[in-house]
This record gives sequence, structure tokens and C-alpha cells, in this order.
Amino acid sequence: MLLKEYNSYLEYKNGELFLEGVSLKELAKEYGTPLYVYSASYIRDRIRAYKEAFPNALICYAVKANFNPHIVALAKEEGAGADVVSGGELYCALKAGVEPSKIVYAGVGKTLQEITFAVEKDILMFNVESHMELDVLNEVGERLGKKVRVAIRVNPDVDPKTHPYISTGMKKSKFGIDIKQAKEEYRYARSLKNLEVVGIHCHIGSQILDVSPYIEAVEKVVGLYEELTKEGFDIKYIDLGGGLSIKYQPDQANPEPEDLAKAIMPSLRGVQAKLILEPGRSIVGNAGVLLTQVQFLKDKGHKHFVIVDAGMNDLIRPAIYSAYHHIVPVVERDVKYIKTDVVGPICETGDFLALDREIPYVERGDYLAVLSAGAYGFAMSSHYNARPKACELLVEKGKVKVIRRRETYEDIFNACFS
Repeated sequence: MLLKEYNSYLEYKNGELFLEGVSLKELAKEYGTPLYVYSASYIRDRIRAYKEAFPNALICYAVKANFNPHIVALAKEEGAGADVVSGGELYCALKAGVEPSKIVYAGVGKTLQEITFAVEKDILMFNVESHMELDVLNEVGERLGKKVRVAIRVNPDVDPKTHPYISTGMKKSKFGIDIKQAKEEYRYARSLKNLEVVGIHCHIGSQILDVSPYIEAVEKVVGLYEELTKEGFDIKYIDLGGGLSIKYQPDQANPEPEDLAKAIMPSLRGVQAKLILEPGRSIVGNAGVLLTQVQFLKDKGHKHFVIVDAGMNDLIRPAIYSAYHHIVPVVERDVKYIKTDVVGPICETGDFLALDREIPYVERGDYLAVLSAGAYGFAMSSHYNARPKACELLVEKGKVKVIRRRETYEDIFNACFS
């Protein structure tokens, strides 16, 4: 029952872990570890849940959560657009077949090259983060002979009650423009001949467990919308970002898209603008597991360690956020539990997947599944310690597709000698 709460397609059969009818043990043996495996059906279900809760909204999948183009294409198949924060993510979305008219582009540090690329592709709109960015967008529009559609990202100074590193809507954040100064920036944007002001953007943070901060943010955004409308602005889009949480810990309860809709739609009742949402983690987070193999067991008397072949280069969230990821055996054993640190091979004390965690006793060669690894797992991985990046698989209804082959040493170093 516990696993079903993470992903309804994840289950034990005769003591062996399966995802969408595929044996994870057999996948680990065939493709090696560390190995990311994602459930396509789960991703489809999540996008459909958003579309059912917000039938008139444009759902733009946040590519930063997992930028594998096969995942982005899967979201596109279900009618989603894309929220991008870099030229690379824009390239990925376009390669995945996402229509430019369904792409929104945020980010505080867009380069001239990235901006030019996006203007040339005629994306739906830029979510502008600063006064200076307005000037640069106007200059690029003039040079290319195009009108650039913009929304201004407003900072509503709302505390989303999440980890401070992923809280983006407070006054001290580097993101957005203080909502109290927003009208002045909107007026300035309207004065620039190569810009078309079309929207308001707001994103308060990530892994938000309580929908009440959304209510406060929406009320502030709607207030700004009404003031701008009175001044003659034609606001076509209100983009409320993403941030809805997923289940990481066994006792954690999460809001669903329908809970978010019930919370915020009353405040949007009189708004004529089209709603845009940018879910990422809540689409792919619990679609994925990271499979890893036990290499060694180490007992130092006062401390026990399970050393696995997946490290902070594969999944860095525990190291930088002290994030919890539930870990389960791929093959169940009828044995006692042990309290242990699950650590990786990286030469850093901070290289761990779990600390002081009770897990079933394991032996060298056993496989473990790290849950909730579909978002900000591979996407944040690195080559630290010159370790090749993991293979990624997509499973759907018993079928397996390699969506990224495992890297080789040559893949890491070829760029150094070309």
C-alpha cells in the first residue's frame, strides 16, 4: 500500500519490485546501475489530472525538473506546453515537438544569445525578471524586426513554507520584481515600441505542501491585474508558475491539482485572462526511481554504512537540501532492519542518499530503489569524480525504451580533445 501512495504503477510481485509490469531487478541486471527508470503512464496521469482540474488553462511542463526530450515529448503528447529557463531547455522543448506558441521563458540571467534564439522562434512570451531585461528584449526585437511578447514576473512576498533554497516568491529572493513596483515597470514596458505586454507571471517556490500560500499570491496578482486593466493594459495571460509538492516521506500528505484549483479558482472568477500553470516536480517526481547496487558493507562499531554505486553526482538533493528520498529493496528479504547511512562512492563526506535510516538488511550485490527520483535527479547530475552519467529508461505497459544511453569515459573527455 505504501508504494501505491508514491506511484500506483510501482508494486512488489512475489517479493520483487516492478514498475508498469517490468521487473526492476532485470532492468538493473541488463542495463547496469546507477539507473533511472521512469513510468510513462504515471506522467500521462499527472498531466491529465492538471487538465481536469484546470480545463481552460495552458499547462506548461517545467523542463528544468527533467529535461530528457522523450519526457518532454510525452508531456507534449498530452497537450502540455513548456516552461523553460535556458536556451538549452528551449532547444530541448523544440526538439521534442512543443509548439513555440506554448512555450514560456523565465530566468533571471538570460543571455543575449538565448534571448535572440527565443525571439527568432517566436515563443509565447518571456517572463521578465528585471528592468534591464525589458531594454534588452526591446533592442533584440528592434534588431530582428519583431514585437516581443512579455509578462513581468512579480514577487508577491509570500512565504511558501518550503526549503529556503527553493523559495522564490519572497522579497529577499533574486527572482522577479517587487509587486509594489510592478505597475511602474509595466508602464515602462508599454512605452517600448518593440514590446507587447501580454501577461503577469508569478512563481512562489517549489515543493509547496500547503495551498494557502497560493491563495495569498493569487489574490495579490489579481489585484495587480485589475489595476492594470483599469489603465488600459490588455493582459491576456496570468501565469502562476508551479511548485506543487510530491510525496517524499511515507507519512507526508500532498495537495493534488484539484485541491489547488479549489483553493485559487474563486479568486480568479472575474479574470478574463487565460491561466498558465508550470508544474514540473508534481508531473515527473514520483514517476521515477533510481536503481543502485550495494558495493560494500562497512561497520565501524558506532556506525554502519551501506556503500552503493549511486552518489551525489547522480542524485544531489540529499547533499544540498538534506532531502529525504525513501529507499526500498528491489528484492524483499524476510530479515531484520538495520540503521545505516546509505552512501555513495564520491570523495565527499556529504555524499549520501540517507543518514541513520532503517532499511532491511542488505548484502553486497543487492539492488536498492531510491524513490521520488524523477525530478531534479538526472537533471542535476554531474561528472564529478569523472563519473559517467547514468542510463535513463522509460517504461510503459510492460515495454522498455532507452531514452538516454549510459555515458562512457570517452563521452566525458572527447570534448577536451576535439
